[in-house]
Amino acid sequence: MSTICAISTAPGIGGIAVIRISGAEAIPFTGRVFHPRNPKKQLSLCPANSLTYGQAFDKQGALIDEVVAALFRAPHSFTGEDTVELSCHGSQFIQQQLLQALIDAGCRLAEPGEFTRRAFLNGKMDLSQAEAVADLIASTSAGQHRLALNQMRGGFSRELAQLRDQLLHITSLMELELDFSDHEELEFADRGELITLARQIEDKITSLVRSFSLGNAIKNGIPVAIIGETNAGKSTLLNALLGEEKAIVSDIHGTTRDVIEDTINLSGHLFRFIDTAGIRETTDTIESLGIARSFKALDEAQIVILMDDLSRPAAHFAQFVAQITLHLKHQQVIVAHNKCDLHSEEKNQGSLPENWSQVRISAKEQTGIDQLRQRLVEATQLPDLQTGDVIVSNARHYEALTHALEAIQRVQEGLQSQLSGDFISQDLRECIFHLSDIIGEVTTDQVLGNIFSRFCIGK
Repeated sequence: MSTICAISTAPGIGGIAVIRISGAEAIPFTGRVFHPRNPKKQLSLCPANSLTYGQAFDKQGALIDEVVAALFRAPHSFTGEDTVELSCHGSQFIQQQLLQALIDAGCRLAEPGEFTRRAFLNGKMDLSQAEAVADLIASTSAGQHRLALNQMRGGFSRELAQLRDQLLHITSLMELELDFSDHEELEFADRGELITLARQIEDKITSLVRSFSLGNAIKNGIPVAIIGETNAGKSTLLNALLGEEKAIVSDIHGTTRDVIEDTINLSGHLFRFIDTAGIRETTDTIESLGIARSFKALDEAQIVILMDDLSRPAAHFAQFVAQITLHLKHQQVIVAHNKCDLHSEEKNQGSLPENWSQVRISAKEQTGIDQLRQRLVEATQLPDLQTGDVIVSNARHYEALTHALEAIQRVQEGLQSQLSGDFISQDLRECIFHLSDIIGEVTTDQVLGNIFSRFCIGK
């Protein structure tokens, strides 16, 4: 493979920048650009995991910058290849000049994700760990960070390896019977034991599949729908939670006609707030479409903030609650009694479900907003990811696990109905195939290209 180079630090100006070079010719190519201050410390002579101070020159011999070269020798590097990282001053001009000098020296500009792809191809990590690298870089909350870090450290891979070992055990017994099918008196696989083992595998895969909704919420933001009638203060509340004027606020009924989304980080978790159109009877076609989207957002939300306008009669809100309750399934509900600055007295809200949380707020005056944020954090009911629980957050992994689950269910049906071993073995191999696809043992170049093309250049 050719020797590649790229800027590995974030775009822009900073104190320092890092240029990464990796490949079989990384050391000699870099040596054409980098000259150590001490002539006895040429890169080719330096030990692995060492730092060398020197200067970088372009092909005309003009000084570019004073740099520090970090040397990592194969196979003990991120990519598994000889790797050099040059730390220079963070000027964009210096970065580009240094990059051009390396290209003139024989390097090729790296493609997106090519360093991590080489790490995968060289056996430094499996595919699920490589994908976790991208998630780790993109993490914006403590929850996302812990999720990606656990996967990158191999927690998910170990779970899959255990499942594959169990499946291979069943497959070997089934295929051994097929090899000795002429001897009917020989039975290598006890069907009862195999059914029990297949059921255990199904339970584990089912658990992983079900964890995707949680993993997706942690990765993309816990969806919170703000639901209420028109002019109940939903948009004002969204602006108060976000700390900016994201939504238009007006006394005119039906101002919000489409869903408005934005995210904030609360106590290490990303929340995705959805401001919806006010729910009411209307003949306006556009507003009706917005209301339909409000109910869709309600269905997809994990948490619902139900807005109660304290200036309106309690019986009116009770009717609204009865309407909304018909659409609730698994969501956690927080009732926000709004406009408490104008209506300080308590009013009878009727009987609300005991598991619903309630808080008095003034979205306009931002009273009770901190308390509402605390209620949101409590309503997440997220597990402590530091315990090592494996949670699926990647859509590709979810799809593969879903296919694996279908295959192991067919295996159980075949075992219970005394189906021929060759048919059961085919379903077993299919289940193993889908699990292996997650960690990259059977993944095609086309799939790899699609995965790594989403990485940033330099990683």
